[in-house]
This record gives sequence, C-alpha cells and structure tokens, in this order.
Amino acid sequence: MKDADDKITRSKAGGMSRRDFAALSAGAGLAAVGGLRSAQAAADVVQTDVEIRTAGGSCDAALAHPSGKGAWPAVIIFPDIFGLRPAMRDMAKRLATAGYTVLVPNPFYRATRAPGLGPDFSFDSAADRAQLAALRAPLTNAGVAADATAYVQYLDRLAVVDRAAPVGVVGYCMGGPMTLQAAAGVPGRIGAGASFHGGGLVTDQPDSPHLLVPAVRAQFYFGIAPSDDARQPDAKTRLAAAFKAAHREARIEVYEGTAHGWCIRDMPLQAGKPIYDEPAAERAWGELLALYRHTLVRA
Repeated sequence: MKDADDKITRSKAGGMSRRDFAALSAGAGLAAVGGLRSAQAAADVVQTDVEIRTAGGSCDAALAHPSGKGAWPAVIIFPDIFGLRPAMRDMAKRLATAGYTVLVPNPFYRATRAPGLGPDFSFDSAADRAQLAALRAPLTNAGVAADATAYVQYLDRLAVVDRAAPVGVVGYCMGGPMTLQAAAGVPGRIGAGASFHGGGLVTDQPDSPHLLVPAVRAQFYFGIAPSDDARQPDAKTRLAAAFKAAHREARIEVYEGTAHGWCIRDMPLQAGKPIYDEPAAERAWGELLALYRHTLVRA
C-alpha cells in the first residue's frame, strides 16, 4: 500500500481558469445525469419537512427526492454550525436532482427547532459561544451514532429510498466529524462519506473522530481549507494514517486559496471579503458526485 501522504494533495481550486471551471461544471453535470436511474426530469424535486423519532427526542428535518416513481440511494447532509436553513435545503434539492433521496436533520433538535442559532449570533459574544457549546454538547460520538442509526432506519422505511444501495453522508464544518461518527455508528449501511472544511476531525482527546476509522467501512473524501491546515498541519497526516492502518480508502485534499466555509453560499463576509468561493465550491461538488456515483449508484 502507498504511504499515507500519497493520499494527500493540494489543489489550487481558487485559481481555476474559466475554461477549467466550464469543464468541471460539464463533468459534474454528466455525473448527475449518470446518477439518475429514472426517466423523471432532473429538475423535478419533492421537498418536505419531516419529523424523525430518535433516542434523544423528535428531530425536525428536511427531505428532498426526485419526483415520480422510483427509489434512489439515500444521502444524509450534516450541516455546519448555522444549522438547517435555506442554504442547506438548496443543497439537498440540488443533490436530489442528481438522483438521490436526501435528508438534512436539525443537529440541535434536542434543544431547539431549526435553524438553532439566531440571526444575531456572534462568535465575539461570550454568551453566544456558551449557547453554541450547550447546543453541541450532545453531539458526542455515541450521540451522533445513535442519531445516524435513527436517520438511516427512517430512510430505509421510505419507498423513495433504494435500500439495496449504500447510504452516503456529507458534512460541512462541524458536520465533517459527524460523517465519521455516523459511518462508524452505522457501518453496515453507510458506504460513502465526504467532509468539507470539517472542524475537529483530529484531536488529541480519546474521543477524537479519527480514532473511529477502524469501525468505518465507507470510502471517504476530505476537502480541507488551508486556514484549518495551517492551524493543525499534522491533522491530515494523522487522518490519512488512520485510514491506511484500517485498510480503508480515503482521499484528502487541501483546497489552496480558499477560506474555511468556502462551500456554503450564505456564509458571511470575512474582513470584507466573501468566504464562499464558487469555482472551488463547484469543484468540491463535483468530487462529491463522483464519490457517490462510484460508491452508491448500482449499475
């Protein structure tokens, strides 16, 4: 097997040319078409609000899937700290157009309805940071694994879910480590995972998410922001080593020229500049579709 570092690459996603961006967008479109296993038009998507019973209570969530008759592989999106909101619903709808049944749970359901954090939330406020810490407290390895089990069981009861296909997970920011927690908690069903600008994937604590890799059966892709990489340059190496030791497949890529949160369209300005980076976000989306097409879609 190759060294762990062979799985780590750096891409200048932010410096993509217009021609490269057009080619990537076309490739992502082909991937979406290839993922559809229905004659239904890709733009026709059904969106509903649902409630899921879990060990922790009742979780409010958004569900999106192609319209018409059919069953599609299931995907769970774990949101960033700003929770289940229109931007995440839009991502679910877009993924549904590619031929998936998509669930976006409210990660803070134990304490509040979506989105969780108010519009005036500020990281500069000690009170707001304390509120966030309280909301996140239940999201332990065991807590997320129990939630993921309930989400998968709910999805597997739906006629619009292809139960013979593996389930995919994808997470952003705090949702990144939740993909590992979920994949380790439901290894028999979750077959693919992706994390973009995930925070806390590798820590020095005994409950670090990367230590769950031996229980994971899913194939993974990690897109890392350079600012996160600069703060913790050894995290990607330790993550790659964990997958190598467990004989699991993972690709890890640092998206040079981006900021933490680059994939999310509604991210606020940072120092007067946008965090959202459309070319880099589209590249990440293409990687996600390629991973799912390879691992979730049955020929």
